[in-house]
Amino acid sequence: MTSMTIAYRVGWLIDGTGNPAVENRIVTISAGRIQQILTPNDPQPPKLTIVDLSDCTVFPALIDSHVHLVMSGTTEPSIRQEQLMSTYADRRKTIAEHLRQHLLFGVLAVRDGGDHNGDTLRYKMDTANNPPTMVTIASPGRARHAPGRYGKLIGIPVEAGMTLEQSAMETDAQRDHLKLVNSGLNSLTQFGVESSPQFDKNELAAAIIAARRRGQPTMVHANGYLPVKLAVEAGCDSIEHGFFMGRENMSRMADHGVVWVPTAVTMKAYGDYLKAQGHRSDPSFAEVSRKNLEHQLEQIDTARQLGVILAVGTDAGSPGVHHGRSLKEEIQLFVSAGFSVEGAIRCASRNGALLMGLPEKGEIAPGMRADFLAVKASPEHVPEALHQIAHQVIEGQKIDLDGAA
Repeated sequence: MTSMTIAYRVGWLIDGTGNPAVENRIVTISAGRIQQILTPNDPQPPKLTIVDLSDCTVFPALIDSHVHLVMSGTTEPSIRQEQLMSTYADRRKTIAEHLRQHLLFGVLAVRDGGDHNGDTLRYKMDTANNPPTMVTIASPGRARHAPGRYGKLIGIPVEAGMTLEQSAMETDAQRDHLKLVNSGLNSLTQFGVESSPQFDKNELAAAIIAARRRGQPTMVHANGYLPVKLAVEAGCDSIEHGFFMGRENMSRMADHGVVWVPTAVTMKAYGDYLKAQGHRSDPSFAEVSRKNLEHQLEQIDTARQLGVILAVGTDAGSPGVHHGRSLKEEIQLFVSAGFSVEGAIRCASRNGALLMGLPEKGEIAPGMRADFLAVKASPEHVPEALHQIAHQVIEGQKIDLDGAA
């Protein structure tokens, strides 16, 4: 890290607050922190090293608020099975590669949704990672689900004779957040079908309170009206996915500050996969995925209007949802659902940072850590240009990445 003051002359600045982009600004950085944001008419500090990004839009480094680092986005069943059956040494390499892919798309922090063996948490704590990743990882270790219900890929069932609270508190003490599963998957074959809750309100509340005592927020996988309602009433910090949860739940979330991570790109990816399959897939399934996506985009628009806090997450590692580049697609979906580009970037930066407990990230403002990206595009074209990052700065240092996105 350098203590020299560097100035970036930027064509447009999206600061991560959701406010409209501003034109022709100078951002000064020293000791890895943003010092000032100036107009060309403001007094300039003496002896500045100036980097010219006047043909670029600059915005905060991005955050994917829902990933599964042990799995790739491949749709090939044999490869997915091989990844699940591999050793930790193999999965460690897989995690490292996925983190590299995130970095290529300007993703500087990821919030994991759990895995059956707790390997992402193990990787985070692994002192053998040399050099350590530049991507900040938040991991729950292993999620908890009800016996016989959905969740094996991302966690373990509550053990016989234990309550949800006891099971959740017994292991993974070093986790960053608790992950609970309170529904099944969103149906890919029948539109609007909801599964029953996995836990009741009291069970959820006891586990959430116990985690909060440890300083660990709780993310809850929940689709459908009742699973979401119980999780929100129990005091969870975020709802993951939230397909078909309905307006009433959104109002409740807005009132209680519960964050929503909608992962709409999963439905787009499934639809794209079915199109590629052509005659080999049931055409009704493609119609269901299309309707699921449209309904989720309508919910995103409703949530925006109601004042729900949204964070961009992709569920990367799901079939067809690739690490890094899927964040670009999710941001584009937020814009198509009614967000401004600046609002969508806030959901993919500042909101994700606050959800992960990273108060010094996600915004370009004096005193914040100097983590930002630049693309050669005007603000309205930023989402489609995210695969062509022209300049990436991490803690005040320009990063030259090997390989291409």
